[in-house]
Amino acid sequence: MGIESTIQQIAIAAPPLLFSITCHEVSHGYVAYKLGDPTAKDAGRLTLNPLKHLDLLGLLVFVVTRFIGWAKPVPVNPWNLKNPRKDMIWISMAGPGTNFLLAILSAIPFRLLTSYDPLLPAYLVSFLSSGKLPPLQGIQLAYVPIFLMLGTGIIINVALGFFNLIPIPPLDGSKIIAGIIPPSWAQTYYKLEPYGLVILVLFLLMGGFSLIAPFIWKTSALLMG
Repeated sequence: MGIESTIQQIAIAAPPLLFSITCHEVSHGYVAYKLGDPTAKDAGRLTLNPLKHLDLLGLLVFVVTRFIGWAKPVPVNPWNLKNPRKDMIWISMAGPGTNFLLAILSAIPFRLLTSYDPLLPAYLVSFLSSGKLPPLQGIQLAYVPIFLMLGTGIIINVALGFFNLIPIPPLDGSKIIAGIIPPSWAQTYYKLEPYGLVILVLFLLMGGFSLIAPFIWKTSALLMG
């Protein structure tokens, strides 16, 4: 893939990714706030400004994968929660849940545009495989890039949803699991957290993403119709 294709692909994928990871983190902080913990609010993290949430490593992973990345986790203080174990499950589920909701919402205008121009899905497939925008003219210059962003946004949000459910610290799946298993097991499980990022990077380098890829593509295809 050439430099021009890479730039075009990142230009199309970056807006939905930044919006998606921002909403993901804000939803964690908002649910925590509603459950009694104002830490994220006090830290200024309940904002849709993506600059407040960017993580350099997560951004680098996005540049490499085009569809997966992450933001800085919002701070949560479990001691402010009435029922820390139960409430942390809801807080952790808020992020992936928001991503799946965004994917569904993006699918609505995606399908409407597809009904307007049946060739659009072929443009998306071509763009995903080559990274190049199709030759555009007239009104296509306005709606085809939007369509490609919607399609890419569906894939990104589905990918973020499934990716964050992986039970490796510090991903949300690990916190959900920790809230479900017996407390004594959870204490042992939490000991992995200092090494979680290393484990996660190794997981990705060893092809771990391919384990969830079928779920991502099948779910995305279902939403796109």
